[in-house]
Amino acid sequence: MLVGRDGERGHVERLLGQVSSGRSAALVIRGEAGIGKSALLDHAVATAHDMWVLRGVGIESEAELAFGALHLLLYPYLDRLDLLPGPQAAALRGAFGLSSESSANPFLIGAATLTLLAEMAAEKPLLCVVDDAHWLDRGSSDALLFAARRFQADPVAMLFAVRDTAVPLRTPGIEELTVPGLPPDAAGGLLDHHSPGLTAPMRTRVLEEADGNPLALLELGAARLSAQREGRAEPAHQVGPLPVTRRVQEMFREQIVGLPEASQSILLVAAADRFAGMGTVLRVAGAVGAGMSDLDAAERTGLISVTDGELAFRHPLVRAAAYQCATHRRRIAVHRAFADALTSPDVLDRRIWHLAAATTEPDETVAAELERTAQRAERRGGAMAVSAAYDRAGRLSVDPELKARRIAKAALTAYDAGKPDRAARLAVEAASLTSDPSVIAEATLLRGQIEYERTSPEADAVLAAEAARLVMNSSPERAVVMLTEMICTGRDAGALPLITEGGRLMGELRLPPKSRLRASADAQIGWGDLLSGRPENAVGPLRAVLEIGGERDTDLIHRIVAGFSGLMLAEDESTIAVMETMLAEVRAGGALTWIPYAQEVVALAHALRGDFLTAQTCLAEAVALSNEFGMDMEVAVLRATSVWLAAATGDESRCRELATEVLPVLEGRHAVGAALTSWGLGMLDLSAGRYRAAFDALYAVCTGPAKYDFLIRAVADLVEAAVRDGNPDRCADQFAAFERWAVHADSPVATALLRRCQAMLGDSEEHFRLALDLHDKHGGRFDQARTRLMYGEWLRRRRRRGEARTELDAALAGFRRLGASAWETRAASELTALGERPTLGTAADDPLTNLTPQEVQVVRLAAIGLSNKEIAAQLFLSPRTIGHHLYRAYPKLGVSRRIELAQLGLE
Repeated sequence: MLVGRDGERGHVERLLGQVSSGRSAALVIRGEAGIGKSALLDHAVATAHDMWVLRGVGIESEAELAFGALHLLLYPYLDRLDLLPGPQAAALRGAFGLSSESSANPFLIGAATLTLLAEMAAEKPLLCVVDDAHWLDRGSSDALLFAARRFQADPVAMLFAVRDTAVPLRTPGIEELTVPGLPPDAAGGLLDHHSPGLTAPMRTRVLEEADGNPLALLELGAARLSAQREGRAEPAHQVGPLPVTRRVQEMFREQIVGLPEASQSILLVAAADRFAGMGTVLRVAGAVGAGMSDLDAAERTGLISVTDGELAFRHPLVRAAAYQCATHRRRIAVHRAFADALTSPDVLDRRIWHLAAATTEPDETVAAELERTAQRAERRGGAMAVSAAYDRAGRLSVDPELKARRIAKAALTAYDAGKPDRAARLAVEAASLTSDPSVIAEATLLRGQIEYERTSPEADAVLAAEAARLVMNSSPERAVVMLTEMICTGRDAGALPLITEGGRLMGELRLPPKSRLRASADAQIGWGDLLSGRPENAVGPLRAVLEIGGERDTDLIHRIVAGFSGLMLAEDESTIAVMETMLAEVRAGGALTWIPYAQEVVALAHALRGDFLTAQTCLAEAVALSNEFGMDMEVAVLRATSVWLAAATGDESRCRELATEVLPVLEGRHAVGAALTSWGLGMLDLSAGRYRAAFDALYAVCTGPAKYDFLIRAVADLVEAAVRDGNPDRCADQFAAFERWAVHADSPVATALLRRCQAMLGDSEEHFRLALDLHDKHGGRFDQARTRLMYGEWLRRRRRRGEARTELDAALAGFRRLGASAWETRAASELTALGERPTLGTAADDPLTNLTPQEVQVVRLAAIGLSNKEIAAQLFLSPRTIGHHLYRAYPKLGVSRRIELAQLGLE
């Protein structure tokens, strides 16, 4: 009975109605224990007529069993795995121990969960409810939340009941409903219905203690009524400010300890392993002196129920109380009995966990077994289960070095599971336990990666340097990884001394000559030269690593190095090609955490080339994934590119709003991101004719710590602002550095920008024409339109009206196609000065302009002939969602059939 929950019940019913009409829905129901979350899930199930219903539950003691909850949820439907794309099916089989899959990817497991549920929903609507989701093993919760965020057009509802614990379960991207305490009238009515006859003082006390919590009202009310009827005197005033959950759990403990000892024992057995069937429970209970008849007393109290041979606790707090109120000795005995009873190979991991729980002193045999359990979990992809197993193995290790190594592994896998605080604590502990340089180095590197988000990229770089120095002689390959971390994060921070030192250390490593590793190392040494203003030493190594970056067996981190190297040389087309190859591979392999970093590079390259729509599409996916993975710094960096794009398109309000959002995060921490944001703000002022403000903002960029990074291209804008403001000499030093870079980079983009600057500073028509010739041959639509605008302005001032009109018309059309409204206004003003009456466009000509970023992704893939299933596998969505996006996109594109997409020339 859902008393006083009309609003919450209506919310759930509307959600189910939404699903019945073919739209997906997901909801997280939050609240304290006993507040009514489970009752709302029960109501959803009772209301879900003609739907598949899947029910799952998290159990606190089972968080170490990787994908255990997901396996129980999906087990009846695993005969449908052959309907899934091959890599997804293999990943799910591996996660469930159904195959020898050696490296189950957690994101492929999430995608497989999504696809399996979508296949079921194609037959009839589906409701998936998960109670106590905060106690799911991390692999199961990640997979289910991954799927829930991606359903859009499938008739699937996913409901999660979550209690906020000390470490709350994060559920970004999913709607939440917080269930409050019952209002006073409803609370009083519920109490009077279930515990009639309470004296007024006692009724008042129960209402105060329960604080609107339904479970507390029922349990405390029943206990007080029983005491009142038995004549036991209890004070009616509030004694002690215990939280409601604790108070209710104490009530359950009191009921349990009042049972016969054998009944308490069988409850403890049932609480210690939810996966155990009744047969196993009775076998283990027999080993500790209890039997089937001892369940009767517990059943009579209502603490448990036995239905169809299966035992169920009345509430999760009863299970917790049954375990926690037992003595340590009794718990050890039960776990030992389980370890003796679980002998078949398919329950090996559960046996080892019980054995570990029964072991109170260091024991290398048990520790080694736990390490093997961790390795099996690692193959299945359950990072948090891996961490727990390595941690416990470390605690049981006899040898101090083995203990340190195992705890270091626990730290690394905790970080992989998204638990940075736990990872940092374990990393510090591991380093303190050993003198082994390799273990200390790995722990130190991990601490640095955690500090990237916590403190700053510079803090990461300092710790990465410390780690690398420990293994330079013994493991140069690992040292490359650590120094790459140092140099890349030092670059983010604009910390030139750290970049230079990283390059020096990289140069000392003994690496195979002419190898990819050597090429990547040399490129990062080149970064130090380039970022110090010495491009002549840097261009060769950077171009070399860009050339090998697209090869399929190049490590992902070295591809990122190649991508940024390409941006630094203004080799935008080659950069895009390298990163697109990487993106295709990480999508196929399910390495989703690499997508934001790759898309950051791709978005920048497309933005600088003037392909704003593609850049926005890349950023949308990257930001969504970064938010999902808790990569807050990366979100801010990606938003910095959005600031630049908003400036380029003339969206002043969005540009300033985004800048206000990200600058406090980036300034003093991420120099490149902060400078990119400032470049956008300077360009916004430049497009609006606010030349003095533009110069000031751009001057700060071009003299700041990131001045020689790819942001050296901002000098072209600085030159324009200085010339327009009537003081070109103010940018002389910056232009000299820019000229030096452009000459040595020797790329069409760099040379075209140099020619444009030379045209403005030298009042030279020849340089305008040379710049335009390069734009025409090598692309770059935004720079091309801007050069035409400047050339047209130059011609108009010389009264060459016909030629000026030609260039300005071309500039106007170019800006209109790009949707660059502020620049279009400037071109129109110049034409007006010639006596023309240009009209401003309202939309760009690109047929994709009116699509959402995800629709753009889908139609481009459909245009090259991929099926809905193939597109879904690439984008980690359901095939029906892909169809939904196409259905919405067709009328916007003016087509009615899939085959027509190929004829639009979508790029």
